[in-house]
Amino acid sequence: MTDLFPGDPRTNRERMIAGDLYIADDPELEAALGRAAALAHRYGELHPTDPAAARSVLEELLGSIAPDAHIRPPLYVDYGSHITVGSGTFANYGLTALDVAPITIGDDVQIGPYVQLLTPTHPLDPEQRRNKLEAASPIVIGDNVWLGGGAIVLAGVTIGADSVIGAGSVVTRDIPAGVVAVGTPARVVRPL
Repeated sequence: MTDLFPGDPRTNRERMIAGDLYIADDPELEAALGRAAALAHRYGELHPTDPAAARSVLEELLGSIAPDAHIRPPLYVDYGSHITVGSGTFANYGLTALDVAPITIGDDVQIGPYVQLLTPTHPLDPEQRRNKLEAASPIVIGDNVWLGGGAIVLAGVTIGADSVIGAGSVVTRDIPAGVVAVGTPARVVRPL
């Protein structure tokens, strides 16, 4: 493969963290993905029978999680280390949080089952996709947000505090604080 980043001395991980295009199948990133998958699997195994041990695994997996936050397994992540979970937050079964870029989840957030937080993006250019390039943009979930079951939040989105996202909605752009948003794409339907 030719050098896709001539003159750029950064590693793929450094480009990824910066939000720039990077090679997704880089060996360093593959190792980090494997580590996260093993920890997430172990968390799911331990949770029903040894919650204290499971919590230790979860704390090792995530960038940070408040002591009173709770995530029910199964939990699916890319790296885990780019996820921050605030105080009083609860995530139901099946959270998928693809943290190629940072995912910040505020305090007292309620996350329904099988919600997806998806930071990765892929180029529209077919040759760039063929070369396994991708990028990512952060997701921010404000305090006291409720994400209904099956909601999908896409890369680069910020959801303002106290807002509610309807079940099954796809959030493609920022949502202001204190509103209800529903649909595909999610649209504000009323203030709270």
